[in-house]
Amino acid sequence: MTQTLPALSRDRLGALLEAMRHVNVLVVGDLMLDRYLIGETDRISPEAPVPVVSVTEERDVPGGAANVAANVAALGARATLIGATGDDVAGEVLLQTLAAQEISTFGSVSVPGRPTTTKTRLVARGQQVVRIDLEVTTPLPDRHREALQAAVLEALEGVHAVALEDYDKGVMEPALAEAVIRAARARGIPVVVDPKQRHFFGYAGATVFKPNRRELEQAFGTRFTGDDHDLADARERLGAEHLLLTLGADGMVLVSEGHPLRRTPAIAREVYDVSGAGDTVTAWLVAALAAGAQLGEATWLANLAAGVVVGKQGTATVSPHEAIAAWEESAE
Repeated sequence: MTQTLPALSRDRLGALLEAMRHVNVLVVGDLMLDRYLIGETDRISPEAPVPVVSVTEERDVPGGAANVAANVAALGARATLIGATGDDVAGEVLLQTLAAQEISTFGSVSVPGRPTTTKTRLVARGQQVVRIDLEVTTPLPDRHREALQAAVLEALEGVHAVALEDYDKGVMEPALAEAVIRAARARGIPVVVDPKQRHFFGYAGATVFKPNRRELEQAFGTRFTGDDHDLADARERLGAEHLLLTLGADGMVLVSEGHPLRRTPAIAREVYDVSGAGDTVTAWLVAALAAGAQLGEATWLANLAAGVVVGKQGTATVSPHEAIAAWEESAE
């Protein structure tokens, strides 16, 4: 048996959005800089069969765990972000961008000789032509890992919820995840995990484990058909209190012990760019839980925000005003 999560009422939506403005969310994970080179193209290079793009705009925005923090800050909430950058220009740009959004990065570490993870997207006529990734994915050196873990455990004081953002870039090692989950849950603080493949099974004890369908199927080596028993077994093997599986255009399914599968369909909007949509889901989910929302409410609200952000170009955030407008549109 499968249930559909009910839509929030307008009054409940407004109350949660107001409460979310007063929470403090800790985001831990892989920091990235997303660079956009935007221009026009009308000819093919004589040197190779590739388009020539005349760049007219350059834009730098937070990516990865930094994008989650940016989405939290866009809600009016307080975001504390801890991760690692390189001692390079990209790292300086990222930290300046975060500071301009009043996102605290106290406790983050700078690693000499290691580049800041940077994704550069070349966009012409509204279409991405190529993406260039600059990164090192090996684990952090011991002294930086230990400093980061100490900072995270100290930062737990006074936060209302934690998001662990793993993009397989070297920050989210099992020892760090285990220490943070144990310390947070001992304080009654919910922990939302956005996993990647390398340490997929290293987040036992998390409140909500949020993979997408492809990530879950790759980790288990099987195709999930949406059967209650299969997903319940996956949640149990992961050791998470709840499993929230994101399904793209098919919405989300929430798996919890003692409950039937609970689904929420995707909000019908024009899809322009899915970059960072998962980050928006995590940010809204963790901020709503921090504000006291029930998990079903937080899931429905995160799904609403995802429907907004995929209508934007590139890595982006969603404001409370945009969420209200989307609710009104869906209620028509």
